[in-house]
Amino acid sequence: MKQIQASRRARLGRALAVLALACILPGAPQAAGAARPGAKACPAGTLYLTFDTGSMSQAQLIADTLRRHRIRATFFLANEPTVRKDSSLDPSWAPYWQSLVADGHAFGTHTFDHVYLRGVRAGQVTMRPQFGAQAGRDVAMDQAGFCRELRRSAEALRGMTGADMMPLWRAPGGRTAPQTLQWAEQCGFRHVGWAPAGFLGDELSSERYPNAVLLQRALASLRDGDIAMAHLGIWSRQDPWAPAVLEPLLAGLERKGFCFATLREHPAYRDWVARPTGPQEGGR
Repeated sequence: MKQIQASRRARLGRALAVLALACILPGAPQAAGAARPGAKACPAGTLYLTFDTGSMSQAQLIADTLRRHRIRATFFLANEPTVRKDSSLDPSWAPYWQSLVADGHAFGTHTFDHVYLRGVRAGQVTMRPQFGAQAGRDVAMDQAGFCRELRRSAEALRGMTGADMMPLWRAPGGRTAPQTLQWAEQCGFRHVGWAPAGFLGDELSSERYPNAVLLQRALASLRDGDIAMAHLGIWSRQDPWAPAVLEPLLAGLERKGFCFATLREHPAYRDWVARPTGPQEGGR
């Protein structure tokens, strides 16, 4: 009997010791395999994928690939000619944009007519629309005209999907000037570029920059916080980038421990995006 009582006292003592340890170390896992509170879910960091419109030849493939990986990206929209012989912001593309909204992606403006900055003089900027009624001609814009150009893409997106565009813009070719940056912010839009390593190269010559080279460069070079940029299709590239590169790129980055987020969560833009004013407010 004394041996049995001693054994019970020993078991009770061990149980009390375990309970005391759990109280002293509240961060200890409660069960095998449980995640430690505060453990970093993305050991390599977070990347921000962005896509500009382009020819739309790879639009559905890109949407499907992101959906399989449960990755949300940011899309910068301009009204560009597509392989379907329409334009990317025509109502015929409404189901596509609606599907991206439903998947939780984010959107910014790439200007409506894909206007390139040519110069700044005497309080006006000279822009060259690549598409639209004034395509290929230099056009002088004051602040009001420039803001209208930024807002047109936001209005098209809302008309097709009911969704609001983030107050972010990307200049075609990345070409900006202090004047355009200031005007854009005054009418509600902050500019977004991309990291050097985030230039994914889909608009480069496929002969000089094969897909295998672009894939390996991105896998080796991307770092925590980088904004990456590609297109929904490029007319000039003979060997399309997305079919060969996007799937192995995402899989490889995930294996390295990266997570992905939209620019809504980017530390440089999240406070601006969360402001009560949006791309349809402010400016002149």
